[in-house]
Amino acid sequence: MSARTADKIATTIFYIVIVAVVILLASLLGYILYKGGRVISWDFITSPSKTLDAGGGIGPQIFNSFMMLIISMAFTIPLGLGGGIYLAEYARPGKLTDAIRLCVETLASLPSIVVGLFGLLVFVNFTGWGYTLLGGALSLTVLNLPVMTRVCEDAIRTVKDELKEASLALGATKWQTITKVILPIALPGILTGIILTSGRVFGEAAAIMYTAGMSSPNINFEVWDFTNPRSPLNIMRPAETLAVHIWKVNSESLLPDAREVADGSSAVLIIVVLLFNALARWLGSRLHRRLTGKA
Repeated sequence: MSARTADKIATTIFYIVIVAVVILLASLLGYILYKGGRVISWDFITSPSKTLDAGGGIGPQIFNSFMMLIISMAFTIPLGLGGGIYLAEYARPGKLTDAIRLCVETLASLPSIVVGLFGLLVFVNFTGWGYTLLGGALSLTVLNLPVMTRVCEDAIRTVKDELKEASLALGATKWQTITKVILPIALPGILTGIILTSGRVFGEAAAIMYTAGMSSPNINFEVWDFTNPRSPLNIMRPAETLAVHIWKVNSESLLPDAREVADGSSAVLIIVVLLFNALARWLGSRLHRRLTGKA
């Protein structure tokens, strides 16, 4: 077999695999959106859920999911970015660096159920908080931090050494080089890590149900005192997210329209994740062009 023939066969196989993956993904998304799209309405999105009666919505669950995302990423982004900068720019080869990398890789391979049980032990029982929005966010931080750290490190390492050396040669300090040269160029890769970890926050259920609980108080959006148990800003209250709600409805719900609620909730979750990813990439590309001076 000639090299040209082997190249054509390999190229054909790669195209077949790509088409198969796209068809599988499109079929899955199409099925979920088709089944759930008939259920979605403004009332379904904004109204609270019900325990026994039909006609409930997912309003508190959607709000809790976004609150969980904001709080979790407030911890994950600075810690993961700081860890990536340290490993890429400051860490010297040695036993300490090898131990840090081993810890990061071990944490990245932990199942979410193990992180959930860790969160139950530490953020629920040891602290005495009980099931809280903050406990769920901290558990997700433990789950996402290794991924964010590795992605940031790899993105920073892709920046060419010539650019770093040119910045230092012009008199910039190492920190100025990192903030003014390296991070703007590495921004697309860092943004990828943010999108990956954010999507995991939306879709994670196992780690949250053990730390944030499988129920949510009747939130009153007119109460903005964050110490009030019914306030939407209270991070020390139980917070059932949309992913947990889907699992609960499918597994142990007594709702007469449980199938419809699950389909609609799944479709909303898919739409939210797609919109968030699209918005994050659009903002990231604009920010990257602005920081690097590209048109």
